[in-house]
Amino acid sequence: MSTVLREDVVLTVAGRTDAGVHAAGQVAHADLPESTDVAGLPKRLARALPADVRVFSARVVPAAFDARFAALRRHYEYRVTDAPFGAHPLRRLDTLSWPRQLDVEAMNAASGLMLGERDFCAYCRRREGATTIRELQRLEWVREGDLLTAFVSADAFCHSMVRSLVGALLAVGEGRKPVEWPASLLSLHSRSSEVTVAPPHGLSLVRVDYPADEDLAARAEITRNVRVRVAERPAGRPGGSPPEA
Repeated sequence: MSTVLREDVVLTVAGRTDAGVHAAGQVAHADLPESTDVAGLPKRLARALPADVRVFSARVVPAAFDARFAALRRHYEYRVTDAPFGAHPLRRLDTLSWPRQLDVEAMNAASGLMLGERDFCAYCRRREGATTIRELQRLEWVREGDLLTAFVSADAFCHSMVRSLVGALLAVGEGRKPVEWPASLLSLHSRSSEVTVAPPHGLSLVRVDYPADEDLAARAEITRNVRVRVAERPAGRPGGSPPEA
């Protein structure tokens, strides 16, 4: 953008994905000169961007909009196939090949026990000053033939959280761990060495939700409040949302 517009542009994104993770639904904002043809940016940027990066659309937003802090929730999908021949060649870059048959009912039973506002430190790589408390709103597996897709939604995710959750649930799906095991790790106060992080290429950020324009500033203020465990909160202080995407 800086090259195309010949201006210094600072980009703020909705979520910082792990290296190798796809982001088909990434959202970003930048402060641009009023003279910028915003609607024409996708076409101009397409000439400068590599083939695997595209801006689908651009529009002017209210001054209170913040791609990171105003977000209500992020939606991810993780694709796995347990087909004996592996991933279809045309989907090999976004689908994990799993060598053993997976029990989707057991995986969904384990997933349901993880929902709600919890401290997911057992599933996160800690960042200095960042909270690991998140509200996991959806964690569901859907099978279509040999393809299993995990639909994962939360107000935000900490570093490697989705891939760690998937890794734990794959262990349940192939019968190595019981249904209750992934949820039992939520009582830990540090990252679990038992959890294998699933490879990044099966994961994609597919959508980010935002409130109505009039609620953007209030949402950003809530998100900037760092959450702590319930037992650690001062009396009368509610838990806010995390400071990182």
